[in-house]
Amino acid sequence: MASLRSIIEAEDALIQEAALALPHQFTTCTYSLRHIRQAVHLCLTCALPRGFCSACSIACHGDHEQIELFPKRAFRCDCPTTSLPHACTLHTTATEPENADNTYGQNFKGLFCRCGRTYDASTERETMVQCVACEDWFHESCLNLRERPPPFSAEPAESAQPSEPEPAPQSQPTAATWSDDGLPPALLPGSAYDSFICGSCVVAHPVLRKWAGSPGCRMVIAKNGEHDGAGHAQCGEPRTSESESPASLKRALSPSLDNNLAAHSPPRKRVRSVALCSAPPPDPVAQQILSAIAPAMAAIGGKRDGDGGVEETIVSLGIYKGAGDLFLSAGWRDRWCKCDSCLPSLENTPYLLVEEDTYEPPEDPDSGLSLEELGMRALQSLPREKTLDSIRVFNELRDDLLQYLRPFAAEGRIVSEDDVKGFFESKRAAKR
Repeated sequence: MASLRSIIEAEDALIQEAALALPHQFTTCTYSLRHIRQAVHLCLTCALPRGFCSACSIACHGDHEQIELFPKRAFRCDCPTTSLPHACTLHTTATEPENADNTYGQNFKGLFCRCGRTYDASTERETMVQCVACEDWFHESCLNLRERPPPFSAEPAESAQPSEPEPAPQSQPTAATWSDDGLPPALLPGSAYDSFICGSCVVAHPVLRKWAGSPGCRMVIAKNGEHDGAGHAQCGEPRTSESESPASLKRALSPSLDNNLAAHSPPRKRVRSVALCSAPPPDPVAQQILSAIAPAMAAIGGKRDGDGGVEETIVSLGIYKGAGDLFLSAGWRDRWCKCDSCLPSLENTPYLLVEEDTYEPPEDPDSGLSLEELGMRALQSLPREKTLDSIRVFNELRDDLLQYLRPFAAEGRIVSEDDVKGFFESKRAAKR
């Protein structure tokens, strides 16, 4: 049985956990901010493909079943609009019309990834990665980063983890080792790349197609026709060192000869400065893959989500599932060529040039306070007469509770949760 000290410590831990999980104020709907990039939530109870802001997820849908979709760009909260059957408790000025400019992909139906699976936190074991461009979420196994693990099961089962492998000669962990949580090894761990763009978006953006497979823009490619995460390799791995340019290997002129040539050389004409294209040469393997999947994607409107049928079409053409995905290393926005030819393509997609700002509600200064501290703060804000009445009622409740608990102390009995609930229920019944 828990002691009073352990109960207080557990309560303090819960308060700190809640402060870390919900450090913001949730008193204002973001509808008035119009279309912004913000965390979006889907309500499964309302059963409509609509999204709402973090504040409305707590104030208006707190007792509903929800899925957090995480940040979505150019999204306006649907809670105050006529598209939802109930009134928003935060935006009370008027009922607003439907947000015609919002975009609702498959995530708003509770479906994720190109495989079109639902997300169940109780059974899902895989890490999911968000595409920078379309902002859909993808399983690592569907990106060919690891073999697909079996889901969590409530029934006890034998572990899928293989027997202990022979220790590797080097001290650093390798891709052949199994993780501590029993997942198959990742071909490309999360620490090896900064961002991810799905193959659909790579094909749709010329600048991404141009850079695919270049250093820092890695693609996972199949080996020998393999179609699972075990038989894949990478192209476009970062350079470990810059090779010396031919000019650096030439012998320099002596200073006297260099000065003599400069004195007798005719003046040079001023050349207009033109920014040269610094984009790398196209990677033949990456371009072959993207050219092969482009027709199949164009036939369905350029996206590979839903029931995964287009993936089967792609495989029937001799291409592996998940072909064309791009994994970008840190600093990728700074590496783009910004010459007159390349810059317009980037300016059409600003999120490829500059990291977007994501709206966050203002911080709540009271998030780390206990109920006792919040109560004392509220008590101090009351008028004097109401403050005295509140103190009197509190003292009466304290005296009654002490009298109720005195027999437990005298007899050495443990106070249970039901005993405390019974005390307060008797107090409520006496007021009726």
